[in-house]
Amino acid sequence: METKKRAPRGREAEAARNDRTILDAARTVFIRDPEAPISAVAEEAGVGVGALYRRYSGKEELLRTLCEDGLHRFIAIAESAPARHDDPWEAFETFVREVIDSDVHSLTVHLAGTFAPTPELRSLAVQASTLAALILDRAKTSGAVRADVDANDLPMIFDQITAIRLGDADRTAALRRRYLTPLLDALRADTPTRPLPGPPPSDEEVGARWRHTGSSPSLRKRPRR
Repeated sequence: METKKRAPRGREAEAARNDRTILDAARTVFIRDPEAPISAVAEEAGVGVGALYRRYSGKEELLRTLCEDGLHRFIAIAESAPARHDDPWEAFETFVREVIDSDVHSLTVHLAGTFAPTPELRSLAVQASTLAALILDRAKTSGAVRADVDANDLPMIFDQITAIRLGDADRTAALRRRYLTPLLDALRADTPTRPLPGPPPSDEEVGARWRHTGSSPSLRKRPRR
């Protein structure tokens, strides 16, 4: 007999909601300003600073958790897009569009290098990159995507589109979709194009953004009691 998972109740459900509220607030604050103090996250979340320190030892742990959450979202999109679309191009386009719409890649752009990645984070990053490469390779093998597109081109494409950021979230999303459309058209194999000049980014060039440059100057330590 299959055992049903018990739904979280009472304090468990409240704790889960608080965790999500804090992570959503941290995402908003640190995408806007990676140097912001952890107190800005508490203010955005509408909780006391003490509530943050009960969950996280400091800003660096919060950044790692936020990044881990983003990688899990990226992986979920990369796993579900091919499962929902038999057509390789539709799977590829859905994957790219949903990564942009979810804004998970902005974490890479804004948080890379601000904390020391853990082995678990590195493992998730490898899994995310592998899944993205599989989606692209399937689309290329089918003849849907031009042959000179490399897996390391994808994070650079995400960088370009997520650099579009206005104060209004709806307008930001609309403009990102606007400029992503001709970019996707240029990746199709059936679109007349010139060869891409130069080689794609190397693994070292893509990975260099995650090189830890030291603690953020605004890192706050747990207050001594």
